[in-house]
Amino acid sequence: MYLIAGLGNPERKYEGTRHNAGFAAIDALLDKLGGQKLNETKFNGAYTKVRYESSKGMEQIVIVKPLTYMNLSGNCIAPLANFYKIEPEHIIVFSDDINLDVGRMRIRAAGSAGGHNGLKSIISCLGSDKFGRIRVGVGMKPDNMDLAVHVLARFNQTDEKVMEEMYEEAASAALDIIDNGLEHAMNRYNSMKL
Repeated sequence: MYLIAGLGNPERKYEGTRHNAGFAAIDALLDKLGGQKLNETKFNGAYTKVRYESSKGMEQIVIVKPLTYMNLSGNCIAPLANFYKIEPEHIIVFSDDINLDVGRMRIRAAGSAGGHNGLKSIISCLGSDKFGRIRVGVGMKPDNMDLAVHVLARFNQTDEKVMEEMYEEAASAALDIIDNGLEHAMNRYNSMKL
């Protein structure tokens, strides 16, 4: 069994912002899996369980958007993983990354939070950094802009089109991890530029 989580903030005013790239990737994944809906609300998150015919056979995937706000994402993901007895190595997290250009993604199998408070919360609550993460590039902040203003801003029209494609690629990358492993997905997607 796998758990795939997308990080973001739950209020409608945050939809389409850079910080909600993880939520948008979850939406793309749900579409890819036949238009599934997040029909359960427990463990501080909106989630669903789906069956996925992977290259290794039928897999169960728990797909979740934490409703805790970004900085407390671990308060959803750790209890959910614990309830379903999902090891950190079978957790995949979509998050935004301000150190990557729009149109890039970076997949990692483990490591530090890299300054991302949502990932920091997950590491703290899981007691492990050994979970996969798909970091979606949202572009660096301009020098004269506050970081919070940058991550809570929306994309311009050009970047928004690229991001729509990126969310689909991120969803495909998550399924590739389940089908072929993290290393395969890293080799395939880390060098990609839209």
